[in-house]
Amino acid sequence: MADSIFIIFNEVYKILFLLIPVLVSVAMIVWLDRRVWAFVQKRRGPNVVGPFGLFQSLADALKYMFKEIIIPAAANKVIFILAPIVTMTLALIAWAVIPFNNYFVLADINAGILYLFAISSLGVYGIIMGGWASNSKYPFLGAIRSAAQMVSYEVSIGVIIINVLLCVGSLNLRDIVLAQEKIWFVVPLFPMFVIFFISSLAETNRPPFDLPEAEAELVAGYQTEYSGMMYAMFWLGEYANILLMCAMGSILFLGGWLSPIDIFPFNLVPGPLWMIIKILLLFLLFSLVKATVPRYRYDQLMRLGWKIFLPLSLIWVILTSSFLFYFDLLPVK
Repeated sequence: MADSIFIIFNEVYKILFLLIPVLVSVAMIVWLDRRVWAFVQKRRGPNVVGPFGLFQSLADALKYMFKEIIIPAAANKVIFILAPIVTMTLALIAWAVIPFNNYFVLADINAGILYLFAISSLGVYGIIMGGWASNSKYPFLGAIRSAAQMVSYEVSIGVIIINVLLCVGSLNLRDIVLAQEKIWFVVPLFPMFVIFFISSLAETNRPPFDLPEAEAELVAGYQTEYSGMMYAMFWLGEYANILLMCAMGSILFLGGWLSPIDIFPFNLVPGPLWMIIKILLLFLLFSLVKATVPRYRYDQLMRLGWKIFLPLSLIWVILTSSFLFYFDLLPVK
């Protein structure tokens, strides 16, 4: 009995040890996002609440907590309430398989990359539920757009992941990182890294692919009817997903927790810190794209996904597998 209580306590401790930093970092990257956006536009950005405006996200969260939650009379109430919960839960449970060093990972499963891919595919359900349950045309149109967009770009992300798996021979995320000890995959697979990054923008509904919430034609997209903490949960889920895509990018292409050069003083920096630095650098790219690139038209978005990215990534799979086979570099497990 005591053993089982200890095991449960230990697991809960590990989950909290992972989730609390993720939630805090979501609040911090919202601040960073706004600061970068302001910097590009030569504004100050959030700079009143706390030093450098660091507590602005906390103030916003408190504001949402005390706002009234209004459920439209015509809405399907159960699904309307479930939608933000599903979005946020799926965004957070994906972090269970992300390794921060060789030992610190909540669930070291052999099919880690498949788990991530499955969870990110399920993320669209929260948005569809929210759009449909609102029983209003704008949220519904936003949800349809979002579903089509996410499904389109998941295909090319899946094919890009196959490129990495061909080089590793394992679905375990730790193995993928350790396979990059000699050379990071961003070097031989650079075109795939670029396509992965752009597909991640589309997958997380970030500008220039933020068509589901295009203010000009769809008010606020699938979030139109939401208010208070339910709106904040969508917002939290969205940013947790962005961080997750940055973590995936750093694991698949940038060597995860490995230092750039294995010499003094670089190898003194602990692995988790390298991982956080890489995630932050990728997020800065996300922010700069938001601040500098105009929004795509919907047909352009679909054309890019199906007619450019998918054929390119398929051709690269053939090239990668041919190269590995011809030079006898296929991983043997």
